[in-house]
Amino acid sequence: FISTVCNFMSHEKCLKNVKIPCSCIAPSLVRVPVAHCFGPPGHYKRKFCTVCRKSLESPAFRCEVCELHVHTDCILFACSDCRQCHQDGHQDHDTYHHHWREGNLSSSARCEVCKKTCGSSEVLSGMRCEWCGIMAHAACYIIVTPECTFGRLRNMILPPSCVQLFSRNFSKLHCFRISENLQTESDEDDDVDGSTQGSAKDVQISTDSSKQTLKIFDGNDAVKRNQFRLISVPRIAKNEEVVEAALRAYYINDDQQEYELQTFTQQALLSDDVINRNDAAEDSNLGSVFRESIPEAWIIRAKPKDEEVIRIYPAWLKVGMAYVSLRVNKDSTTRTVIKEVLPLLGRQMDCLQNFKLVEVLMGSKQVQRMVLDNQELILNRLKDIRKTSIRQMNQTRFYIVENSKSIVRVNLFVGGLPPQLSSEEYTNILKDELAIKTNVVSVTHVYQAQGAVVLEISCFSEAERIYMLVKDTTVNDKPLNAVVIPEVTASKIPRNCCPLLVFVNPKSGGLKGRDLLYSFRKLLNPHQVFELTNGGPLPGFHTFSKVPSFRVLVCGGDGTVGWVLGALEEIRHKLVCSEPSVAILPLGTGNDLGRVLRWGAGYSGEDPYSILVSVDEADDVLMDRWTILLDAEEPAEGAENGVAEPEPPKIVQMNNYCGLGIDAELSLDFHHAREEEPGKFNSRFHNKGVYVKVGLQKISHTRNLHKDIKLQVDQHEVELPSIEGLIFINIPSWGSGADLWGSESDNRFEKPRIDDGLLEVVGVTGVVHMGQVQGGFRSGIRIAQGSYFRVTLLKPIPVQVDGEPWIQAPGQIIISAAGPKVHMLKKSKQKQKKTGS
Repeated sequence: FISTVCNFMSHEKCLKNVKIPCSCIAPSLVRVPVAHCFGPPGHYKRKFCTVCRKSLESPAFRCEVCELHVHTDCILFACSDCRQCHQDGHQDHDTYHHHWREGNLSSSARCEVCKKTCGSSEVLSGMRCEWCGIMAHAACYIIVTPECTFGRLRNMILPPSCVQLFSRNFSKLHCFRISENLQTESDEDDDVDGSTQGSAKDVQISTDSSKQTLKIFDGNDAVKRNQFRLISVPRIAKNEEVVEAALRAYYINDDQQEYELQTFTQQALLSDDVINRNDAAEDSNLGSVFRESIPEAWIIRAKPKDEEVIRIYPAWLKVGMAYVSLRVNKDSTTRTVIKEVLPLLGRQMDCLQNFKLVEVLMGSKQVQRMVLDNQELILNRLKDIRKTSIRQMNQTRFYIVENSKSIVRVNLFVGGLPPQLSSEEYTNILKDELAIKTNVVSVTHVYQAQGAVVLEISCFSEAERIYMLVKDTTVNDKPLNAVVIPEVTASKIPRNCCPLLVFVNPKSGGLKGRDLLYSFRKLLNPHQVFELTNGGPLPGFHTFSKVPSFRVLVCGGDGTVGWVLGALEEIRHKLVCSEPSVAILPLGTGNDLGRVLRWGAGYSGEDPYSILVSVDEADDVLMDRWTILLDAEEPAEGAENGVAEPEPPKIVQMNNYCGLGIDAELSLDFHHAREEEPGKFNSRFHNKGVYVKVGLQKISHTRNLHKDIKLQVDQHEVELPSIEGLIFINIPSWGSGADLWGSESDNRFEKPRIDDGLLEVVGVTGVVHMGQVQGGFRSGIRIAQGSYFRVTLLKPIPVQVDGEPWIQAPGQIIISAAGPKVHMLKKSKQKQKKTGS
């Protein structure tokens, strides 16, 4: 058997076990409507559409928060049944049920109940909980206990009951901070084209002369947008058959007797005065819709009714029943409906003024709410909705809601402002640039060092206006950025929960960061996943500032890790958990810190779920960080007549190593090559090839670095041997995994550790020596070990710190320990052995 609406297939003997709701009744089964977060259309291999159950061969949409996949022309019929990742200001419940999503499981997926295979790559089958990840057959999942415990990752997931976000007026992409430079959100008109093309493809216009293809509109809205579905029916079809086919095309399973088809002309589009020819057709043409001159476009209309049964859903969610049914007639108003519903919900003692009736349209992209006026006639309201769109009627609900003084609080993080100003100065800049209304906008947090503020806005339209305006505003030639951030209620976080704050740099590692962003949003709560190109690390740390205990996962290269650790150092005093442990998922080229902490040489497509399990099992270790003060005593090169002021002192933080001379020069040449042609530098293999090429060009160069610099270690002068490069190392990995210090024991020095408060100083004699070190044939020349260093540069010399190179003017460089040691997470060995076997 095959469903004529959603293409569900079943054996005859299996029909009695079918538990999957058809696309036409799925909206009515949603408990709490939550809109989906669709990115741009893309190609998804071996996936199936949730609405029509056919495979996704053409470009299709995917929800960035849950695993919904849907054709471009089916998107209008998708249920608003996404994961509820936060409280939206009007719901509050702490018990979480499994959030089941059907299909698109791997063919090796196993059922939690019967332990047999439940996935398929041939058809949409099997169920998976979007939170805890358990999988089951459609016939088995109803046996699973409804409460969800969030599964293996429960200690890392930020529970949705702790997160509050007032999201009205903001698209889902804004709420989950999904950058729009890559996610060009398709507006409704794009869907129109998809709808017409997709429908035409499905119907495959018949060349059979006994069939006719018709355009069907479902109301005035579809006519305005020219958004139709195509149906193919026999030329001698009766009215009822055509109406039934038209309803089926729009996933409506109401009684076709309640609907009729009307034709329209071009004037009808303008005047809304649609000519109804159905009655005439029945008399003159024995019930056939078709005559020679009848057009091929029709509108489905609902026949007027004197009374109807509507469902009213209780919005406070503490009532045992999902909804109550109520009969309404032409005299029923919003007020009379509230009066009749309250006793049915056991609230007969309550005053009518304390309640309102809210109409909710559960669109796939946005859930819209509208409070109905007390005198509104309900039947007229239903008639208007159906006139606009029959499909929308299918997605509309009525909720009875208790009036509560809900306080609107939208939090907006605004960065890119001039640093080191006071709260009043920032407020004045925002008044001048954005014309903020201070009666509804207040500055709640100021991050002076970073030039950022957090605004609390008590009006939705003002929040939206500021958010949109910030994107086109620059202050001192620097563009501002705005991020909508949620509020985390720390008191609601379970005692043993240590949520993971995830930072992903989507530009690192050949754009693998894009896929990781999607995977981590899906496995965790999207509100704990932050994209570093969207405001940097600060919005994430601010969101977690009141969380008593959390860990951090940084996905990116060594430069990205340094960026996040630097931001953490600056904001540490404002965090309740001032020393969160940091894990690394290496995405860059070098990834020396990732190697030392056993996270590997670079991400190569491992299962993101197993990465999170490894982070959960990782060991806490301490690591030194160092401050480097660069104080140039002479003006920078190119100063006119030598009168220019010297460069102001610069302070940088170091985690891995600092190089002077040949090492930094290669880095600088590579950096320039990448800036000239950034598109070519998206694979580690190519990047290393460029490094080798740059190195070969410098083989014949002879330099006497030891004559151009002086070194002092812990107040003692150190005589330098004849070298071309001097490197200060904090970790036992340099230049993509080489051991520069070497492993042989030496009575002069202690065995290096990353938390001993000491730096090792090593020399290299040139490019050939560096190549031998990288090949593992030699180590560097050990020069010193200490905790305080002063380097005097006698001429301009290339310098690099953690892979960031520049030319440093003559002067002093002072290296000393930076504040407290940082807590890092080291992948545990047991896990590695297990995965290795």
